[in-house]
Amino acid sequence: MRQRARGMAAGGAKKEDSCEVLDLAEYTKNQPWWRKLFGRSSGSSAEKYNVATQLVIGGVTGWCTGFIFQKVGKLAATAVGGGFFLLQIANHTGYIKVDWKLVEQDVSKAKEQLKFRSSGSKLAPEVKSRVDEVITFLKKNVILTGGFAGGFLLGMSS
Repeated sequence: MRQRARGMAAGGAKKEDSCEVLDLAEYTKNQPWWRKLFGRSSGSSAEKYNVATQLVIGGVTGWCTGFIFQKVGKLAATAVGGGFFLLQIANHTGYIKVDWKLVEQDVSKAKEQLKFRSSGSKLAPEVKSRVDEVITFLKKNVILTGGFAGGFLLGMSS
C-alpha cells in the first residue's frame, strides 16, 4: 500500500515524496514460523549464541532425541522379536512350511547383488553434497554438536 506525502521544501516550493507503508501484521503472516522465532540470520549458532546457550540447546535437544530414540528402539525391537517368535511357533506347530532351499537361493542372489554394487562404491553426487553440508555444519557448530552428543547419550541411558 502506497501513500503519497506532500510537504514543503526548504525554499517554499512543494515537493512530492513517496513513502511505502509496511503493514507488519501482514508481513509476519507471510513468514514461516521458524523465521519468526529465530530471525532472519541463517549463520551458525556460534555467531548468534554464547557457549552456555549452545551447550544447553544442544544438550536438551540431544536428551529429547536420545530418550525418544530409546523408547522407539525398544518398541521396534519388541515388535520384530515378537514377530520372529510367532513365526517360529507357527513353523514348529506346522502352520507354516518353509522351503529352505528357496530361501538359500534367494540369500545367495542377494549376496551377489550386494557384492556387485559394493565393488564400485562411489557416492552419488547428491549424497556427497549432503555429506559435505553436514560436515560443514558440524565444523561451524562444534559446541552445539558436542552438547547434542552428550545429551543424546544421557537420553539413551535414562
